[in-house]
Amino acid sequence: MERTIVGIDVGTTKVCTLIGEVDKDGQVCVVGVGVAPSRGLTKGVVVNVEEATKSIASSIDKAERISGYRIEAAYLGLAGKHILSVNSKGTVAVGRGERYITEDDVARAIEAAQDLAVQHGREIIHVLPRCYILDGQEGVRDPVGMMGFRLEAAVHIVTGAVPSIRNLVQCVESSHVTVNELVLQPLASAEAVLTLEERETGVALVDAGGGTTDVAILAEGAICHSAVLPVGGNNLTNDIAVGLKTPFEVAEKLKLQYGHALPEMIDPAEMIDVAAFGEAEVATVPRRDLVAVLEARCEELCALVQEEIRRSGYDGLLPAGLVLTGGTAELPGFKELASEVLQMPVRVGRARNVGGLADAVSNPSYATAVGLLQWGLKYGGPEKRTPKREDGRFSELFRRFKEAFRALLPG
Repeated sequence: MERTIVGIDVGTTKVCTLIGEVDKDGQVCVVGVGVAPSRGLTKGVVVNVEEATKSIASSIDKAERISGYRIEAAYLGLAGKHILSVNSKGTVAVGRGERYITEDDVARAIEAAQDLAVQHGREIIHVLPRCYILDGQEGVRDPVGMMGFRLEAAVHIVTGAVPSIRNLVQCVESSHVTVNELVLQPLASAEAVLTLEERETGVALVDAGGGTTDVAILAEGAICHSAVLPVGGNNLTNDIAVGLKTPFEVAEKLKLQYGHALPEMIDPAEMIDVAAFGEAEVATVPRRDLVAVLEARCEELCALVQEEIRRSGYDGLLPAGLVLTGGTAELPGFKELASEVLQMPVRVGRARNVGGLADAVSNPSYATAVGLLQWGLKYGGPEKRTPKREDGRFSELFRRFKEAFRALLPG
């Protein structure tokens, strides 16, 4: 039976469940994809448990039907405006320098780095080692086996609000799925779209989703800074709805069909039809009016990303530039606008090193879900074998039916 990994990305606009098999070469092959409209979430946070549970259950069911597997456990992506991160250091004495550093010494240093005051109502999600400092020597990647007196661990700590985390986990577990691990969404996206060279050189990953935009700064192979911005694709749609006085659903269609981030690329004479509130007839407006609205919000989003890069201390220190992913990354002209505003190279990131139904998940909006599979492959322990449907709950129902039918037969 194949080893399987499951990732569930619960976003503001959609819920995506992916089921992957690990082949003999250690590559994940996507065999199940389930996408459902997201309900009951606002900016990555559950606001209606019943609606969110139904959306997640629908996504899981679709992935199970396509793959033929029954999902028992999954890696769950986490984001939302409640996420906070901080860099910390912890120092331990190794001894008199007469012995080699062991994994226990490293674990003690990391534990010491976690010894910070976590606010009430928050919990630690990730403790990610950045580098180690041994007797003042910085940049040590793996100190195990080295000799020294004093070991210092520099880590990146991610925390989240306990109620927001518990509500999301509850929605998933209501579908009888155990959460293997919570994974910060930009970390998952980084696994899917970044190259090793980009991680080493220095890069900013920006995952622009529907409700939030996740930012992660990576350098020297490790994460240095992460943040969740409460702005996303839905803000662009809402701006169109307000600016053109049209319903949100209509504004979303206009964004997808006519959207662009650069007004100068649009013919001034081009007109589009817009259905306004309370009017049977449609209004005709210049397409440039729509694009001007999108340009303003995209510029604001880029300015917020630039501020996060400055806060990280890596402004001007990211030779690999910025990798843009998420659904909003597909907006025409956004990549060019971001490069102009941020003054750095920008590329659109798509999932890499994935087989199976790769074409179905090639869109940047699937980066987090694919990354959850990659995260489970890279960092997870031995996965619980996911039985085929005929070995699972459907087989159990069939067995009970047969037993009930036999009981009706004459003895």
